[in-house]
Amino acid sequence: MIDLKKLEVWFVTGSQHLYGDEILRQVAEHSQTIARALDTSAEIPVRVLFKPVVKTPDEIYRLCQSANNEENCIGIVAWMHTFSPAKMWIRGLQSLQKPMCHLHTQFNCNIPWAEIDMDFMNLNQSAHGDREFGFMVSRLRMNRKVVVGHWQDPQVHRRLNVWLRAAAARFDWQGARIARFGDNMRQVAVTEGDKVEAEMKFGYSVNGYGVGDLVKYVNEVSDIQTDKLIAEYDETYRLAASLRKGGSAHDSLREAARIEIGMRAFLESGGFKGFTDTFEDLHGLAQLPGIASQRLMAEGYGFGAEGDWKTAALVRAAKVMAAGLPGGNSFMEDYTYHFDPENRLVLGAHMLEICPSIAAGKPACEIHPLGIGGKADPVRLVFDVAGGPALNASLIDMGDRFRMLVNEVEAVAPVEKLPKLPVARVLWKPLPDMNTACAAWIYAGGAHHTVFSQNLTTEYFEDFAGMFGIELTVIDSKTELRQFKNELRWSEAVYS
Repeated sequence: MIDLKKLEVWFVTGSQHLYGDEILRQVAEHSQTIARALDTSAEIPVRVLFKPVVKTPDEIYRLCQSANNEENCIGIVAWMHTFSPAKMWIRGLQSLQKPMCHLHTQFNCNIPWAEIDMDFMNLNQSAHGDREFGFMVSRLRMNRKVVVGHWQDPQVHRRLNVWLRAAAARFDWQGARIARFGDNMRQVAVTEGDKVEAEMKFGYSVNGYGVGDLVKYVNEVSDIQTDKLIAEYDETYRLAASLRKGGSAHDSLREAARIEIGMRAFLESGGFKGFTDTFEDLHGLAQLPGIASQRLMAEGYGFGAEGDWKTAALVRAAKVMAAGLPGGNSFMEDYTYHFDPENRLVLGAHMLEICPSIAAGKPACEIHPLGIGGKADPVRLVFDVAGGPALNASLIDMGDRFRMLVNEVEAVAPVEKLPKLPVARVLWKPLPDMNTACAAWIYAGGAHHTVFSQNLTTEYFEDFAGMFGIELTVIDSKTELRQFKNELRWSEAVYS
């Protein structure tokens, strides 16, 4: 569903006519070599396209306009091979509407001590050419990422990879559509938000649809379609005996399959990239979509429970950023605590909807009572999650701005069996410790719904938030509560 190789970034090199045609020819050759190397690097997830060296204000402006208008261009990587007087860049940069990464590199890795002369110096001036360019970008107050190092350095490729994946997620949000089946859970604050401001700031739209609109698609599902999907369930998961053909709950499995097929058809017909539902608004559906929401998330759709459209959009962004990486990303909720002084833990789960992309082993397909919502028992996938570095991210509407909040965590394997807990679940230790992390999250106004990621780091969300100019607040191993509270106060001044 998500193919990042359909996207492209433009490799743009700045110079000027001062140095003569021979220097400019070498600049172009060097730039093409770097662009080709990045384009073929296993670390780079999108196409890297070389663009002719820009040498005048008009060339720069036309290039920026072309980048804005090219449908699959997600941004530009800029490099000043020689010295490109930065006043030339003003009009172009002011018009640029796509993200920019400043690659501070040079063609040669080492100084050729015995041969270096002024011809070499005139050609290889990135050390101060990039500073001239950097000043202008800062003077224009433009958000960008600066990556420093030789273009063949694997660390440079890694950092470009992070930025490019964030740029791909930003690109994916432009014009994206999030469907809300029903409204949000009644009286809940954090799932509310300004959808108009979100579309202005982020580019995606959120619109509500009656559950009856979805039910129409569910009712059109054929028995042949249902049988085919149930066979897929049987092959992919450990199917509970009661759900098998002839079992006491087989009809419930068929209903769950019909809901999944109908929901997928609705989303595909409308070109949606994410959706929400709520257990308080299921008129016409026999059960809350459980396995349907889980499997659609695994395919790349964003999801938010109880009408939480902000988290649905962020789940989608995480899916795009992580496309092709090992590990998974899921809608998540901090559910309950283990306050053992020797082993403090958070149990993350939800009523049903945790994405199987984060499962450790083969999920079980089971049916259990929900206890709320007044509907039939829903079918869901049940599994544990492997240990390892992870994070929780939340997008919050603070009224006057959006805040991105990230807490780095260490997921751990289950310390005990959970035979009576009929939902997918994960245990983690929040950094720097449970008391500090939970207090910091609450001080920051963090939501109880998050994106749990096994394969994205804080750097991805830092780059992503920077592309929209929104606040990023991080809770990690270095967080100290007094300093954290001061940073929140400073943010109030900066972003208000």
